[in-house]
Amino acid sequence: MHISEGVLSGPVLAGGWALAAGGVALGLKRVDYDRLMTVAILSAAFFVASLVHVPIGPVSVHLILNGLLGAVLGLAAFPAICVALLLQALLFQFGGLVVLGVNTVDMALPAVACALVFGPMLRAGGKARLVGAFCCGFLAVLGAGLLTALALALSGEAFLTTAKLILLAHVPIMCAEGVLTAMVVGFLAKVRPEMLTSSGLAG
Repeated sequence: MHISEGVLSGPVLAGGWALAAGGVALGLKRVDYDRLMTVAILSAAFFVASLVHVPIGPVSVHLILNGLLGAVLGLAAFPAICVALLLQALLFQFGGLVVLGVNTVDMALPAVACALVFGPMLRAGGKARLVGAFCCGFLAVLGAGLLTALALALSGEAFLTTAKLILLAHVPIMCAEGVLTAMVVGFLAKVRPEMLTSSGLAG
C-alpha cells in the first residue's frame, strides 16, 4: 500500500510530513528504554511483512501488521513504522523519501487510533481481548486503505479508480490481519502480558 514518488500533490505531501513528524515525536516520548527491543522487533516484522507481495487482479497486496503494532506499541507505532518505511524506501525503492511522511501517517495513524479505541478491550482479557485484537487488525488496515485512497483522491481525479482498487484488493488482507492480530495478542497475553498493559497510550 505504498504510494510512489511523483504521485501526490504538494499540499498533501506537506500535510503528511507535518502529521508524521508530530506522531513520531509523540511516539518517541512514550518509548521507554526497557521497551526498545520490543519496538525494534515489531518494526522488523512490519518491514519483512510488507516485502511479500501477492497479486490480486491489477494490484498487489501484502500483510501490513500495523494493527498489531498499534495494539502492542501504542504511540510508539509511529516511529517503528516510520523507520521500517524509511529502510524499505532506501533498500528496495518501495514508496520513496518524499512520500515517507504520507506513507507513515497512512499506516501509523489508524494503528494508534485503533489502539486508543480498543485498548481497554485488549487489557480486559478473555473474549473481549480477542475481539479487540481482531478489530485492531481489521480496522487498522481499513483505515490505512482509506487514508491512502484519500491521499490519492486529493491529488487528482485521475487516481480515483486506483484508490477504489486499493480498498477492494485489501478486503481479504483486512480479514487475515484481524485473525493474525487476535492470535498474536492471545499468545502474548499468555507469555508476556506486560506487553499489552504498557503500550504507551496511557499516562
